[in-house]
Amino acid sequence: MKFVSTFAILGVLALAGCGTRQTTTTEARVSNSDVEQMVKSKLAANQLERIDVDADLDKNQITVSGTVPSEPMRSRAVDIAKTTRPGVIVVDKIDVKPQEVSRTEYTEQMARDARAKAESTGDKIGKSLDDAWIHTKIVSKLATDSTTPARKINVDVENNTVTLRGKVDSKDAKDEAGRVATQTDGVKRVVNHLVVAAS
Repeated sequence: MKFVSTFAILGVLALAGCGTRQTTTTEARVSNSDVEQMVKSKLAANQLERIDVDADLDKNQITVSGTVPSEPMRSRAVDIAKTTRPGVIVVDKIDVKPQEVSRTEYTEQMARDARAKAESTGDKIGKSLDDAWIHTKIVSKLATDSTTPARKINVDVENNTVTLRGKVDSKDAKDEAGRVATQTDGVKRVVNHLVVAAS
């Protein structure tokens, strides 16, 4: 009798063990390329298909790189990558580079918009289409240059002459702003009145 009941207990334990093994599922391993594809799909759905994605799940890290025309697009790409996995570290190597509009594509309406915006920031633009086009290009370049504090620099353009005004934190920032203006197509002369004032 003891033999039968011991055997029955062992049988019940064995069945219980089998049941546990059957209900335990093995989690499918997600690969780096799976995560990369997931992020790329989400980016494509947000018109950000030109962003490169590199995943390293051993480090729980996703690197996004490429070039976008605006800061909001860069931020959106980083946010999308962050939502892919809980606690993922996103390495942002995205460059912001506004698309330049050629002189032949620059319209009177664009010039009116540029003048209205310039007036609100204290900048001055001459009456020619060239002046508005030059102003637009320089302001865009300064905004994406990490060396120059674009919000502190006023850009005046009249008769293809650029005058830079305002305060910057270093001589490097002053020199870089002058270089950006000098190397912009259509500029005949640059007057750099930026003042270096350490903060």
